[in-house]
Amino acid sequence: MSDIFLIKKPLITERSTDLTKMGKYVFIVKNEANKNEIKKAMKDIYKVDAVAVNIVKKPSKQKRMGQITGRQSGYKKAIVTLKKGQKIDLQ
Repeated sequence: MSDIFLIKKPLITERSTDLTKMGKYVFIVKNEANKNEIKKAMKDIYKVDAVAVNIVKKPSKQKRMGQITGRQSGYKKAIVTLKKGQKIDLQ
């Protein structure tokens, strides 16, 4: 699988915006992605050096609306720490 397809999109929330001040960026990634592949994809896509990659998996949840039940799909997110002085413009 090509590295550019591993990263789905940046996750922009209040908490992830606060993390950018510390040089950490949060991305939603494919479930098959591992830390080394994400680090390589950051280099290819954004031309930055990732010092560390932390991965968090959010499990799926069962949701209900009246009698209808369904599932809210889970996802995998990566918190990428960049080398000092490097930035990513996500806008």
